[in-house]
Amino acid sequence: MSSVRPAFDARGRLVAPDIAIPELCALGAVELQAKLTSGETSSVEVVSAHLDQIEAQNPKHNAIVSLRPREDILAEAALADEARKLGATDALLGLPVAFKDLQPTKGLRTTFGSPLFADFVPAEDSLMVARVRAAGAILIGKTNTPEFGLGSHTYNTVFGRTKNAFYPALSAGGSSGGAAVSLALRMLPVADGSDFGGSLRNPGAFNNVFGLRPSLGRVPNVPSKDGFFAQMSTDGPMARSVADLALMLSVMAGYDPRSPLALGELFDAALKTSDSAPRVAWLGDLGGRLPTEPGVLDLCSAALSALEPAGWRTETLIPAFDYAALWRAFVRLRQFAALGTHGFYRGDPKAYAQLKPEMQWELEEASKLSADDVAAAAAIRSQWRETALGLLETYDVLALPSAQVFPFPVDWDWPKEIAGRAMDSYHRWFEVAAPASLTGFPAVNVPAGFHPDGRPMGVQLIGRPRGEAELLAIAAAYEATAPRA
Repeated sequence: MSSVRPAFDARGRLVAPDIAIPELCALGAVELQAKLTSGETSSVEVVSAHLDQIEAQNPKHNAIVSLRPREDILAEAALADEARKLGATDALLGLPVAFKDLQPTKGLRTTFGSPLFADFVPAEDSLMVARVRAAGAILIGKTNTPEFGLGSHTYNTVFGRTKNAFYPALSAGGSSGGAAVSLALRMLPVADGSDFGGSLRNPGAFNNVFGLRPSLGRVPNVPSKDGFFAQMSTDGPMARSVADLALMLSVMAGYDPRSPLALGELFDAALKTSDSAPRVAWLGDLGGRLPTEPGVLDLCSAALSALEPAGWRTETLIPAFDYAALWRAFVRLRQFAALGTHGFYRGDPKAYAQLKPEMQWELEEASKLSADDVAAAAAIRSQWRETALGLLETYDVLALPSAQVFPFPVDWDWPKEIAGRAMDSYHRWFEVAAPASLTGFPAVNVPAGFHPDGRPMGVQLIGRPRGEAELLAIAAAYEATAPRA
């Protein structure tokens, strides 16, 4: 298995594959903004360094797509430098960004990873894109995603497959795989992603970066074909540091009247701190419910145990619940959501034939659902939320692996078997993501370390509802304490 070697910082923490990293690309968004504000560097220099890094790394990994012309990008960087001289202090002023290719970007091709939209150029930005651009960020291109974000492995027929940052022969995860690889390889300082069934958490784990799934309504989804029932998909930030996650979330979050589920409060980019060590409920594989590749559970539990000298208290706990019913609820609600956003393709045989088989499967299964099926799934979801809420009265976070397998061969469509157990659908292999998605609570992937062969893994920490500030403080404590995060 060909790979690049990991590189570690002075504290022994892994920070990147062992690749050439320009000095400015080694810094995150918060650090770069400090240097830009002090005048130590310019946006033109920062953007140029990242474009050089893209030129050096992207051909091998295929993470960034629809890259804009360099001269146009640098012209905008020069304008950002002029704006700063005139007193502008926008949160992301002069930093390069590439949005996930599910986000409409005005004037720049947005394919959704689908041949049906291979040449689509939106007339308007999505709300999230508009907010990030209004904060001064410079759009340089898009990050690759599976078709319509379906599946936790980034490949499509428009741009091809995105390859893992550490092992190009392996999967980058998904559906925010392009974003995660771009961060790990220092092609971007910060990124966005989205998450229905682990799409911010799984690629974070596969590429040793952080990914935050916010609370339901924290980041409004506009435009949306279904503003009321699409309650499990959310946009969120990805980064190489928790401070950068907080900064990006502060830009993405905030009320918008076009989103009926949007939260009203703003989010402060300043990280909270706490003197108390968190109490963690380690749910593991849910008492054997989740098949996991050998080594995953040991690595994740060891990452948490390593924090005990700092006062962290981790207890193994398997809540009493019907997890088969929980998975069934997730599947049915996912199918119901797919029908609401993509069901119209069933009336267009030519377009329908071009959809990936997994999307066709979702729509066909959705067409078989009864009102009773959806109502029963919603009831199970509510019961699970109450169960998780009760646990979080005692524990500060709930913890599970961020994935059930280590990165797998990039040419697979999805793992068909884990630990001798057959996967009966394209998404069964990331069932571990469903518990957090169904609650609507915030969840963050934190890097857990590496298999002896070098493949990355992560732990997902699930926090209290609307508790992003508290959860990010815990993640920051993990980041500062973990011996090899």
